[in-house]
Amino acid sequence: MSPSESIEKLIKKLRYQANAETHERILGNVLQTLDTLEMQKPGAVAPNIRSIIMKSPITKLAAAAVIILAILAGLPFLNNGGSSITLAGVLEKVEQTRAYMYKKSMTITGNMMPFAQEDTTTAIVSDDFGMKRDTATTDPNTGKITTLQTYVLPEQKMIVTIMLEKKQYMRMVLDDDILAKMKQQNYDPREIIKQIMKCQYTELGRSVIDGIEVQGFQTTDPAFLSEIDGDTTSIEFTLWVDVENWLPFRSEMDIKSGEQMHITVATYDYHWNVPVQASDFEPVIPDDFKSFPGDGMKMPGMSEADAIEGLSRFAEMAGKYPKKLNMLDLDQEIAALNKDKDSQYMKNVTEKFKKEIEEMRRTTEMSEDEIRDTLMKKLMERIMTLQSIGFFYRTLVEDKKEPVYYGESVGPDDADKVLMRWKVSDNEYRVIYGDLHIETVTPAKLAELEAALPK
Repeated sequence: MSPSESIEKLIKKLRYQANAETHERILGNVLQTLDTLEMQKPGAVAPNIRSIIMKSPITKLAAAAVIILAILAGLPFLNNGGSSITLAGVLEKVEQTRAYMYKKSMTITGNMMPFAQEDTTTAIVSDDFGMKRDTATTDPNTGKITTLQTYVLPEQKMIVTIMLEKKQYMRMVLDDDILAKMKQQNYDPREIIKQIMKCQYTELGRSVIDGIEVQGFQTTDPAFLSEIDGDTTSIEFTLWVDVENWLPFRSEMDIKSGEQMHITVATYDYHWNVPVQASDFEPVIPDDFKSFPGDGMKMPGMSEADAIEGLSRFAEMAGKYPKKLNMLDLDQEIAALNKDKDSQYMKNVTEKFKKEIEEMRRTTEMSEDEIRDTLMKKLMERIMTLQSIGFFYRTLVEDKKEPVYYGESVGPDDADKVLMRWKVSDNEYRVIYGDLHIETVTPAKLAELEAALPK
């Protein structure tokens, strides 16, 4: 076998490794993908290299983190509602707790999913030590279950994920901004109550669930998912509170986003003020488990600089910018972009990695598996950069910075046109131009710039 043929075989192996399922952005689908993913022997015939770029489990996990934060954990950021004494009292009770447990069941269907998604989660959350979550995902077609153990460790600024069936683990580093968001948005009932109080909501009166008398509160405010935008058509969120102790007893959520996605979530079986200790949150990784190629990677950032890098990478791949930056639409664009296996970008990436494989074989003593893992990590790091665009946009929405994006009409050649802008203060706006340079402008200057945009 010639060196060139050998290189081709390794690339094919890389391609095949991450081609178990089509691209998605939901955590449950990641679990199912991890369950079906198999490492292939050298020489396996497989799809093109784009598969490893867009369909690797670590990429899916990063993407899933974004979409879960955006859809399931990120709740409303409105000022058009009032405050409820009753909810305020519930909030006061919850804020007195330091650790709690809950269970969650979730079902996801829709065009965005290659198959229906069902998962159940048991979680324990501590203000002092972090969070531990066990999630089991069921394939409704086969009944097969895949499981992940996830630890969010604030002190170490790290997420540790253990893939039980695969006997693998990976650690992802968190920056301070993402860590703060995760603390707020992991189904923390305190955040949920605060955000309901900012919305238009209805008091449902009293009912009985599982023999417990409860008081209900419900919101169908469409702005509940304003940070996602896209084709969201309806949202219904209901919180049931135990009348006796005034602590959350159950919550139910139903989200529809056109034909793209339908999500139903039930959070239940709360236990409050549970005793915990640091050792409860220490990951236990069996000796025979191996690190995943993405082990040690950093989660996509959400800063201005991270967003610029993501936009630059997208333009490099597509020759244009994303049309929209909300998570649902951005995901669809990334998936569609990577279906073009014959694009010049993909051809360039393939050629680049051929050369790197040849160089590593010639200058190092790395095994074929080590070379494969090294290249796979590089590919994942490149594609994860794209997720920063969505992170940054969502942060601007959450912070009420009033972002406006013109990706449908402004491209990389439009050097002096406004690609994106957001409010810094009453007298200042931040502007990203088509060539990705940035400046701060006055409202008058911004009006002048936007007047020049295509209608």
